[in-house]
Amino acid sequence: MSCNLVIIPTEQGVGSSAIRLGIKHALEQHGYSVTNFHPFNDSKITPQKLQSYFLEDRRQDLLEDIMKEFEPFQVKADFVLVEGIYTKLSQSSELAWFSHHVDWFNAALVRAIMGNVIFVTRPTSNNLAQLEEQITLATNDFSPEFILGALVTKLNAPINDDGEIKFSLIDEADEHQLNITHEQIAQLKIFTDNKIKLLGTTIWNKEMTQPRISDLMQALNIHPLIEGGDTTRRIKQISLCSRGINNLVSDLQAGTLLITAIDRADIIMAASLAEARGIKLAGLLLTADYSVPQETMWFCYADANNNLPIYANQDHRKTLNFILAMKDLDLKSVPSDDLERLELIKREISECVDIGAIEAKLNHQVTKKMSPAAFRYMLIKKAQAAHKRIVLPEGEEPRTLKAAIHCQEKGIADCVLLGNIDKIHQLAKANGLTIPSNMQIIDPQDVAAAYVNQLVELRKSKGMTSEQALDILTSDVNYLGTMMIYNGEVAGLVSGAENTTAATVRPALQIVKTKPGSSLVSSVFFMCLEDQVLLYGDCAINPDPNAEELADIAIQSADTATQFNIEPRVAMISYSTGSSGQGADVEKVKAATAIVRIKRPDILIDGPLQYDAAMIKEIGEKKAPNSPVAGRATVCIFPDLNTGNTTYKAVQRSANVLSIGPLLQGLNKPVNDLSRGATVDDIIYTIAITAVQS
Repeated sequence: MSCNLVIIPTEQGVGSSAIRLGIKHALEQHGYSVTNFHPFNDSKITPQKLQSYFLEDRRQDLLEDIMKEFEPFQVKADFVLVEGIYTKLSQSSELAWFSHHVDWFNAALVRAIMGNVIFVTRPTSNNLAQLEEQITLATNDFSPEFILGALVTKLNAPINDDGEIKFSLIDEADEHQLNITHEQIAQLKIFTDNKIKLLGTTIWNKEMTQPRISDLMQALNIHPLIEGGDTTRRIKQISLCSRGINNLVSDLQAGTLLITAIDRADIIMAASLAEARGIKLAGLLLTADYSVPQETMWFCYADANNNLPIYANQDHRKTLNFILAMKDLDLKSVPSDDLERLELIKREISECVDIGAIEAKLNHQVTKKMSPAAFRYMLIKKAQAAHKRIVLPEGEEPRTLKAAIHCQEKGIADCVLLGNIDKIHQLAKANGLTIPSNMQIIDPQDVAAAYVNQLVELRKSKGMTSEQALDILTSDVNYLGTMMIYNGEVAGLVSGAENTTAATVRPALQIVKTKPGSSLVSSVFFMCLEDQVLLYGDCAINPDPNAEELADIAIQSADTATQFNIEPRVAMISYSTGSSGQGADVEKVKAATAIVRIKRPDILIDGPLQYDAAMIKEIGEKKAPNSPVAGRATVCIFPDLNTGNTTYKAVQRSANVLSIGPLLQGLNKPVNDLSRGATVDDIIYTIAITAVQS
């Protein structure tokens, strides 16, 4: 049976939805399975049906019907997060009448499911006695054995005179910033007397409220003037451009939405110039009570080509109308498709929750598995413990820079960027980034000469001259980075966001070379599926390995799985299972499987297996009933690059799967390649993997 956590908000705007996301993420990072349950939605109880239970005095029937629907959830996962009902429902809601019964309902629900209550509350002023009283009142309806603790959220949020969270992208004139620390909360008598456990506090973070330009425009019912702009840009602030251009320059920053009249050609030109210089404004909104002039359209087309999102009102609303509308917008809710913002919320909140106290509530042992969340959590923790120095040759590339800053700030690795120092600082400024003072940037032009003689010596068999060595070290940053690895100045290298796989791997093969006993360099991708992490190899390096090479790839991949806490069960993939097919490709897979069994009898391996037989238990039992791997493989080895790369991309794109890699295997020191379509998260995790490998 599961451990049931009931999340009960005590105040409006506490962020209970975000808390559920954060707790779920934190538990999954620790290897637990988690599911959500809403007592009404998941029980198919409509407002009308709910009212009938009370009118007919059938409250116990209500609880029984909810329990019938709840029971299957208890066997689905280790933890069930149950959404408690808030006590002050809107008077305009269909459930307004239910506000008088909510306290009874929450307490009865907790008893029925043997739930563990987590109260979620927030300060409404700097008066902490008021907050303490609020928590005390919330606990009155519950027996102490059912109370797990309380989370205090949104410390130091901007509030209005009524204690409601109120903030604006336009101005903060009506906002009062609270000044409360975690330590002050922890010293409240209700917590120090152990009447209730403090499970954590969260700090107000305005970054978690920044909408995309598309979200704001959708709320205002405004459409793009010209298609093609980057509508995912986030709004950090809004500038109402009624001033002269001289007074506007300070507002031309990354994340600023400029609102101006359609006839302000000077403002439009300034936005165009800012965009051309790499300053990623959030967007440009043109207002007027007349149509867009043709001259203005010319500038707008040029801006759209630079990805600047440009909007214009089509119903001739004036600027003042937009100002009034924006001040009433709810920026706290997050659209379900804003995955970047949801991920930020999950990460921020999961770091603030005392998961140990929640884990202790499990009344039985559960079998942990390597879920994607658990894998990523383990990976980051291992990298932080290793604390290695990693060189990033593509320091002038925006995604690489952002990932490096994140890794430096979170202690995942000490990142060394290669590139022009001024260009990198300009790139950071244009993207609204701050480079940590302890992150090293090296200009290849300044240091290349120091490696010339050594590179000539290493490549003397190929006839390399000093002039050639200097040229390659200054023109190809991967060679310079690889020389730094060779000399032990850094522990590993990550590249490929702009360069080809060959450009990343070639210097490593020439300088770092393969490990003793390795006949080749191969690669794996970590495929983070919905419920587990698999390894796919080789999907990036070897076009058509023979049986011996395929066996080496399997051995390398199994060892990599072990290194990252994944139990290796290796499936040698083919178009047939067992002896059902014939042909050169099938025979190669059979031979490779036999070689692995001889070389490494400790590795659990089987093949040939079709992909579905390797992955799906029911199919594996039918097609390969005696296989130790079929239906539960964790490592898939493909017979050639064509099959491997096609499968990895198909799974990645069709299932929206995070794939980390390719991780290179068989080198003396870790050098890892990135896909040129890599996201910032992909790069972060590849840096972490490289740190762990070293």
